Amino acid sequence: MSVTLAIIVLTTVVSWLAWSRPGLLDRLILWPPAITRGREYWRLLSSGLIHADLGHLAFNMITLYFFGGVIERFLSMRVGAVGFALFYAVGLVVSSLPSWWRHRQDAGYRSLGASGAVSAVLFAFVLLQPWAMILVFFVRMPSIVYAALYLAYTIYMDRRRSDHINHSAHLWGAIYGMAVTVMIEPRVPAVFLQQLLRPSFGI
Repeated sequence: MSVTLAIIVLTTVVSWLAWSRPGLLDRLILWPPAITRGREYWRLLSSGLIHADLGHLAFNMITLYFFGGVIERFLSMRVGAVGFALFYAVGLVVSSLPSWWRHRQDAGYRSLGASGAVSAVLFAFVLLQPWAMILVFFVRMPSIVYAALYLAYTIYMDRRRSDHINHSAHLWGAIYGMAVTVMIEPRVPAVFLQQLLRPSFGI
Protein backbone atom coordinates (compact mmCIF):
# COMPACT_ATOMS: atom_id res chain seq x y z
CA MET A 1 0.00 0.00 0.00
CA SER A 2 1.32 3.46 -0.86
CA VAL A 3 1.76 6.08 1.84
CA THR A 4 -0.99 8.15 0.22
CA LEU A 5 -3.49 5.32 0.50
CA ALA A 6 -2.35 4.55 4.05
CA ILE A 7 -3.03 8.16 5.07
CA ILE A 8 -6.45 8.06 3.42
CA VAL A 9 -7.38 4.82 5.20
CA LEU A 10 -6.12 6.04 8.58
CA THR A 11 -7.88 9.41 8.28
CA THR A 12 -11.14 7.80 7.17
CA VAL A 13 -11.12 5.28 10.03
CA VAL A 14 -10.29 7.85 12.72
CA SER A 15 -12.85 10.34 11.36
CA TRP A 16 -15.52 7.63 11.27
CA LEU A 17 -14.78 6.60 14.85
CA ALA A 18 -14.80 10.19 16.07
CA TRP A 19 -18.28 10.80 14.63
CA SER A 20 -19.73 8.21 16.99
CA ARG A 21 -17.41 8.91 19.91
CA PRO A 22 -17.58 12.57 21.01
CA GLY A 23 -14.89 11.96 23.62
CA LEU A 24 -12.43 10.89 20.95
CA LEU A 25 -13.21 13.92 18.81
CA ASP A 26 -12.73 16.23 21.81
CA ARG A 27 -9.38 14.61 22.53
CA LEU A 28 -8.07 15.03 18.98
CA ILE A 29 -9.53 18.37 17.85
CA LEU A 30 -7.45 21.55 17.64
CA TRP A 31 -8.55 23.42 20.78
CA PRO A 32 -5.96 26.17 21.42
CA PRO A 33 -6.29 26.43 25.23
CA ALA A 34 -5.48 22.71 25.55
CA ILE A 35 -2.21 23.40 23.74
CA THR A 36 -1.45 26.74 25.40
CA ARG A 37 -2.23 25.68 28.95
CA GLY A 38 -2.24 21.89 28.85
CA ARG A 39 0.67 21.45 26.43
CA GLU A 40 -1.31 18.92 24.41
CA TYR A 41 0.80 19.54 21.34
CA TRP A 42 -0.37 16.40 19.57
CA ARG A 43 -3.58 18.26 18.69
CA LEU A 44 -1.66 20.17 16.01
CA LEU A 45 -1.28 16.82 14.25
CA SER A 46 -4.28 14.79 15.42
CA SER A 47 -6.80 17.42 14.35
CA GLY A 48 -5.93 16.47 10.76
CA LEU A 49 -7.25 12.95 11.31
CA ILE A 50 -10.83 14.05 12.06
CA HIS A 51 -13.44 15.83 9.96
CA ALA A 52 -16.74 17.61 10.50
CA ASP A 53 -18.82 15.34 8.27
CA LEU A 54 -18.71 12.96 5.32
CA GLY A 55 -18.57 15.75 2.74
CA HIS A 56 -15.62 17.38 4.47
CA LEU A 57 -13.78 14.07 4.66
CA ALA A 58 -14.58 13.09 1.08
CA PHE A 59 -13.41 16.39 -0.40
CA ASN A 60 -10.06 16.23 1.37
CA MET A 61 -9.40 12.56 0.76
CA ILE A 62 -10.42 12.62 -2.91
CA THR A 63 -8.10 15.58 -3.47
CA LEU A 64 -5.30 13.75 -1.66
CA TYR A 65 -5.94 10.61 -3.73
CA PHE A 66 -5.63 12.42 -7.06
CA PHE A 67 -2.51 14.47 -6.26
CA GLY A 68 -0.79 12.57 -3.46
CA GLY A 69 0.68 9.88 -5.71
CA VAL A 70 2.61 12.39 -7.82
CA ILE A 71 4.09 14.14 -4.80
CA GLU A 72 4.80 10.85 -3.04
CA ARG A 73 6.86 9.64 -6.02
CA PHE A 74 8.62 13.01 -6.31
CA LEU A 75 9.64 12.98 -2.64
CA SER A 76 10.49 9.27 -2.50
CA MET A 77 13.07 9.68 -5.26
CA ARG A 78 14.78 12.48 -3.35
CA VAL A 79 14.38 11.91 0.38
CA GLY A 80 13.38 8.26 0.66
CA ALA A 81 10.28 6.22 1.31
CA VAL A 82 9.20 8.12 4.43
CA GLY A 83 9.56 11.49 2.75
CA PHE A 84 5.91 11.90 1.84
CA ALA A 85 4.70 10.80 5.28
CA LEU A 86 6.91 13.42 6.93
CA PHE A 87 5.92 16.06 4.38
CA TYR A 88 2.24 15.43 5.10
CA ALA A 89 2.58 15.23 8.90
CA VAL A 90 4.66 18.40 9.15
CA GLY A 91 2.17 20.07 6.80
CA LEU A 92 -0.61 19.37 9.30
CA VAL A 93 1.41 20.92 12.12
CA VAL A 94 2.69 23.95 10.18
CA SER A 95 -0.75 24.82 8.80
CA SER A 96 -2.28 24.57 12.30
CA LEU A 97 0.26 26.75 14.11
CA PRO A 98 -1.05 30.16 12.92
CA SER A 99 -4.60 29.25 13.97
CA TRP A 100 -3.41 28.11 17.37
CA TRP A 101 -1.41 31.31 17.88
CA ARG A 102 -4.25 33.57 16.77
CA HIS A 103 -6.76 31.82 19.05
CA ARG A 104 -4.41 30.65 21.80
CA GLN A 105 -6.60 32.18 24.53
CA ASP A 106 -9.95 31.56 22.83
CA ALA A 107 -11.78 28.75 24.62
CA GLY A 108 -14.57 28.85 22.06
CA TYR A 109 -12.40 28.12 19.02
CA ARG A 110 -12.04 24.65 17.53
CA SER A 111 -10.66 23.45 14.22
CA LEU A 112 -10.39 20.08 12.51
CA GLY A 113 -9.62 18.55 9.15
CA ALA A 114 -6.70 17.70 6.89
CA SER A 115 -7.14 20.70 4.60
CA GLY A 116 -3.79 22.28 5.48
CA ALA A 117 -1.75 19.21 4.55
CA VAL A 118 -3.93 18.54 1.51
CA SER A 119 -3.31 22.12 0.35
CA ALA A 120 0.42 21.46 0.73
CA VAL A 121 0.13 18.44 -1.54
CA LEU A 122 -2.02 20.26 -4.07
CA PHE A 123 0.26 23.28 -4.37
CA ALA A 124 3.38 21.15 -4.58
CA PHE A 125 1.67 19.46 -7.53
CA VAL A 126 0.91 22.85 -9.10
CA LEU A 127 4.61 23.76 -8.98
CA LEU A 128 5.50 20.53 -10.77
CA GLN A 129 2.66 20.48 -13.31
CA PRO A 130 1.11 23.97 -13.64
CA TRP A 131 -0.75 23.22 -16.86
CA ALA A 132 -2.15 19.85 -15.86
CA MET A 133 -5.91 19.87 -16.28
CA ILE A 134 -7.79 19.18 -13.06
CA LEU A 135 -11.47 18.84 -12.26
CA VAL A 136 -12.87 21.40 -9.82
CA PHE A 137 -16.57 20.97 -9.06
CA PHE A 138 -17.03 19.35 -12.49
CA VAL A 139 -15.20 22.18 -14.28
CA ARG A 140 -11.86 21.38 -15.99
CA MET A 141 -9.13 24.00 -15.62
CA PRO A 142 -5.32 24.19 -15.51
CA SER A 143 -3.94 23.63 -12.03
CA ILE A 144 -2.20 27.03 -12.08
CA VAL A 145 -5.50 28.80 -12.71
CA TYR A 146 -7.11 26.93 -9.85
CA ALA A 147 -4.16 27.79 -7.59
CA ALA A 148 -4.49 31.51 -8.31
CA LEU A 149 -8.24 31.51 -7.72
CA TYR A 150 -7.87 29.39 -4.60
CA LEU A 151 -5.24 31.63 -3.04
CA ALA A 152 -7.21 34.79 -3.80
CA TYR A 153 -10.37 33.33 -2.28
CA THR A 154 -8.51 31.98 0.77
CA ILE A 155 -6.83 35.30 1.56
CA TYR A 156 -10.10 37.19 1.09
CA MET A 157 -12.12 34.85 3.30
CA ASP A 158 -9.42 34.66 5.96
CA ARG A 159 -9.55 38.43 6.30
CA ARG A 160 -13.34 38.50 6.44
CA ARG A 161 -13.63 35.65 8.97
CA SER A 162 -17.29 35.32 8.06
CA ASP A 163 -17.61 31.51 8.07
CA HIS A 164 -16.46 28.56 10.13
CA ILE A 165 -13.75 27.35 7.72
CA ASN A 166 -10.10 27.57 8.73
CA HIS A 167 -8.87 29.43 5.66
CA SER A 168 -5.60 30.21 7.44
CA ALA A 169 -4.70 26.50 7.39
CA HIS A 170 -5.33 26.37 3.64
CA LEU A 171 -3.08 29.37 3.01
CA TRP A 172 -0.19 28.27 5.22
CA GLY A 173 -0.44 24.72 3.96
CA ALA A 174 -0.10 25.97 0.39
CA ILE A 175 2.92 28.12 1.28
CA TYR A 176 4.53 25.25 3.16
CA GLY A 177 3.97 22.80 0.30
CA MET A 178 5.59 25.07 -2.27
CA ALA A 179 8.47 26.07 0.02
CA VAL A 180 9.42 22.49 0.89
CA THR A 181 9.21 21.41 -2.74
CA VAL A 182 11.67 24.14 -3.72
CA MET A 183 14.01 23.36 -0.82
CA ILE A 184 14.13 19.69 -1.76
CA GLU A 185 14.55 20.35 -5.47
CA PRO A 186 15.98 23.86 -6.12
CA ARG A 187 15.53 23.44 -9.88
CA VAL A 188 11.75 23.47 -9.55
CA PRO A 189 11.26 27.28 -9.84
CA ALA A 190 13.18 27.47 -13.12
CA VAL A 191 11.29 24.51 -14.58
CA PHE A 192 8.00 25.98 -13.32
CA LEU A 193 8.68 29.29 -15.09
CA GLN A 194 9.63 27.48 -18.29
CA GLN A 195 6.38 25.56 -18.18
CA LEU A 196 4.35 28.73 -17.54
CA LEU A 197 5.77 30.22 -20.73
CA ARG A 198 4.80 27.12 -22.70
CA PRO A 199 1.15 26.34 -21.95
CA SER A 200 0.33 22.76 -22.89
CA PHE A 201 -3.03 22.19 -21.21
CA GLY A 202 -2.01 18.57 -20.78
CA ILE A 203 -3.66 15.99 -18.55
